[in-house]
Amino acid sequence: MTGRPTIYILAAGIALLLTCAVATPAVAAGAEPAKLEEVLEGLILKSSPLEPMEGFASYYAKRFEGRRTTSGHRYHPDKLTAAHESLPLGTVVRVVNPATHQEVHVTITDRCARKAFHFIDLSRAAAKKIGLWGKGRIKVVIIPLLQEKLEKPT
Repeated sequence: MTGRPTIYILAAGIALLLTCAVATPAVAAGAEPAKLEEVLEGLILKSSPLEPMEGFASYYAKRFEGRRTTSGHRYHPDKLTAAHESLPLGTVVRVVNPATHQEVHVTITDRCARKAFHFIDLSRAAAKKIGLWGKGRIKVVIIPLLQEKLEKPT
C-alpha cells in the first residue's frame, strides 16, 4: 500500500508541471489551423501511458441537466466534465481545439456511444472554453493527463 501515495504525488506533480509549462500561442485572424504535431509539441510527457486522440467533439444537450452520469454524479452544465466512450471514469484530459489553440481540462464522468461524428461529449462550460458552443461539433485533440479517483456521490 506504500506505492499508491507515491503514484498520486507523482501524478499531481506531473499535472502541475503540465498546466504551468505550456504557453498557448495566439492565432491571427484568417490563419491556417495548426497541424496536430504543432498542437501536441510540448503538451504531453514522453512517458505518458495514454496516447493523444484526435476526433470530433460535441456537447451535452440541455435535457441531460441534472441527470445521473455513469459515475453516479449528476450532470451540471457549469462543471468541466465530459463523456467518453472508453477512457476510465475519473481521467482528466486536456481537450484542445487545434484551429484556435483554445484548451480546457475536463474530468471524464460519463460514457458516450462511439459515433462516426464525435467521440467526446463536453459539458456546456467546457464547450464554451474551446469555442465549440453553438457550433454542434468541432475537431479536437484530447490528451489524457491523469486518472483521479472519483468520490461516490451523496
